[in-house]
Amino acid sequence: MTEMLYMADAEANYIREFDAVVQESAEDYVILDRSAFYPVGGGQPSDTGILRWDSREARVVEVTKKGGVKHHIEGDIPPVGEKVHAILDWGKRYGHMRMHTAQHIVSGIVYDEFGARTVGNQLYADRSRIDFQPVKFTGEDLARIERIANEMIDRYYPVEIREVERGQLERMVKPERCNLDLLPKSIRNLRVVFIGDADICPCAGTHVKNTSELGHVKILKKENKGKQRMRISYVLEG
Repeated sequence: MTEMLYMADAEANYIREFDAVVQESAEDYVILDRSAFYPVGGGQPSDTGILRWDSREARVVEVTKKGGVKHHIEGDIPPVGEKVHAILDWGKRYGHMRMHTAQHIVSGIVYDEFGARTVGNQLYADRSRIDFQPVKFTGEDLARIERIANEMIDRYYPVEIREVERGQLERMVKPERCNLDLLPKSIRNLRVVFIGDADICPCAGTHVKNTSELGHVKILKKENKGKQRMRISYVLEG
């Protein structure tokens, strides 16, 4: 079982380098005893970076979590028991952090203002998109969402990550607002992201420590993706 270093709290999301020991070594991947690399999932791409050991270096091109947290590598493969020094591609990771925090804010606003749930999303370091249902946005609606989002961001909300018991979380937020009702009932303790008093949502992704790091949301367009399903694409400016 790999210890996921970034899961602890918001501060841990800023780990850029770490040391680890190879637990499993295969033809094109390794499993480490500890890692700060985010594995692809939940609409967030995996981190990438490098591993160094004994004057050798390999490129981590993707991290997945099926069958263990696998760091897929191009280049030499470190053997089991080898101590490695890992370095994340920080620009990419930090871009994902900013986009993910912004996505929580936008999703919360759309639910509160239009009663539409987030039914899909895809984050990138420089742009992102979110799918909502049931809703049909107008141009005026997009301007309203953008305005409210940036007003929230400009309040410089702190972002906290902590473990919360499911029953307690259900008393704090509507399950439909954060898709809590879609998580298996067997999961009793949840990693929850708190963005000031703007949003509360269970999430395993990476986030910034304060909304002051986001700049401003700029909504680029809306797309009709089916019956009462619409997609918003956005970037962060500043």
